[in-house]
Amino acid sequence: MAKTAVISWRIEPGLRVRLESEARRRGITLGELLNRIIKQWVETRKQERLDDEAEQARLHAAVAKCCGTISGGDPHGSEKVRETVRKRLKERYGR
Repeated sequence: MAKTAVISWRIEPGLRVRLESEARRRGITLGELLNRIIKQWVETRKQERLDDEAEQARLHAAVAKCCGTISGGDPHGSEKVRETVRKRLKERYGR
């Protein structure tokens, strides 16, 4: 793919020397080394997001098993949530 975007930023001189050295050791340009580093970083973040989404789905499923849902046709049901939850807990656990 043709590269058309340019990004410019300042880095510590010692870091630049180390990056250039690594690029020479690998036989690639500094730009190519930075491109590879950035791609790897982006893919790692993507995987972390997917892992986090899977964990959130797992937690939501676990909570749904414990709590269940409150349903009904009462248009003022949200105003009586505390009362409804206590009633259901008492029915379920005898408390």
